[in-house]
Amino acid sequence: MASTDQQSRSWLKWGALGAAAAGGGAAVVLTATSGLAAFFARRVVTPEKHRADDVAILAVIPDGPSLHVVLEATADTVIDGRYGLYFNDSTANAVIGRITSYVPREGSVTREVISVHGGDLRQATSGWWSGNPYADPAQMGLEFSEVELALPGGPGPSWFLPALNAGSTWAIMVHGRGARRNEGLRAVPTAHRLGMNALLVSYRNDGDAPAAPDGRYGLGVTEWADIEVAIDYAIAHGAKDVVLFGYSMGGAISLQVADLARNRKHVLALVLDAPVINWVDVLAHQAQLNRIPNYVGKYGELMLSHPMGRRITGLAAPVDFKAMDWVSRAIELRTPTLILHSIDDDFVPYEPTAELARRNPEMVTFEPFSKARHTKEWNVDSERWEEEVEAWLRPRLGRHGLPRH
Repeated sequence: MASTDQQSRSWLKWGALGAAAAGGGAAVVLTATSGLAAFFARRVVTPEKHRADDVAILAVIPDGPSLHVVLEATADTVIDGRYGLYFNDSTANAVIGRITSYVPREGSVTREVISVHGGDLRQATSGWWSGNPYADPAQMGLEFSEVELALPGGPGPSWFLPALNAGSTWAIMVHGRGARRNEGLRAVPTAHRLGMNALLVSYRNDGDAPAAPDGRYGLGVTEWADIEVAIDYAIAHGAKDVVLFGYSMGGAISLQVADLARNRKHVLALVLDAPVINWVDVLAHQAQLNRIPNYVGKYGELMLSHPMGRRITGLAAPVDFKAMDWVSRAIELRTPTLILHSIDDDFVPYEPTAELARRNPEMVTFEPFSKARHTKEWNVDSERWEEEVEAWLRPRLGRHGLPRH
């Protein structure tokens, strides 16, 4: 327990920062600054309970046996590629394909509907857009079984998808913040072509696995222990080693696994899609996107990383941002890593990825994409995404073959 003097000095530090942020102004300004910073900090680490519909479905047009859907034009819906549209309170989904018409003056875009699962799209008026076209392996026609991992906090539902002529390396898919295990389904066909069984896991606070005691994301600082369990499961069921596929925060988690896990010697390689390489950079970017003054964003960052901030954020322990700054720690990364990241990523800027690759070219390969928004590189150009991953991984798995064209 800290002494009263220590506590006073700590809280004084917070107060001094807030006062400086307010430009030495009135108490009401200080209170508003502190409140906004606290809201920002809590939002970063608090899981969302429900995904709200944010895309209007304007019409569904039959075209013989096919359907086309007219959607509200948004920054996401006007980018070509293959996506998911979830509706009926997320109980149904449609796989959405190419753009057939875009009328900017009307604010609408028409796209083909590849398939519909679990509901009647013609009755829906709104939904939410996703880079995950498929809700489960059955929608892709893939053989799978449900497995349960004994995570530190309780049972973690996972999918096991066996490959034909499987080798000794498994692919473990680590989804990102606010996503679930279906995020990794896009990579399963690639893993299977390389002879890798795939394990798509859930982890604390993701809505499938149990919540952590504090009910907060650790941004990678805590979640890596759940992936350590997944590696144990793979090794116990015949794997010699694993490749971690990490999306967004799942990338940060995967980097922590390669750095800290007891069984990290079994991590053969990392394949990261739009990963968080440096949380400080991401938080600054998010503050800017949300028109939050820089000093308020910095104040929120301090709340997340300072022990006294736990009273505000609800975190059981502060977030160690230095431990997850892989730009500064670049030379310490000794696991071969492929990173696929769009230069047009709207959520996690690509610059730290590029800098990590520049500082550690021996271990890190960076393949930049364009046009794709966050974690949607595969959606925009699935053929290139799969070819890049296969070409990079195949020799590391001891499998050699002619490149695909």
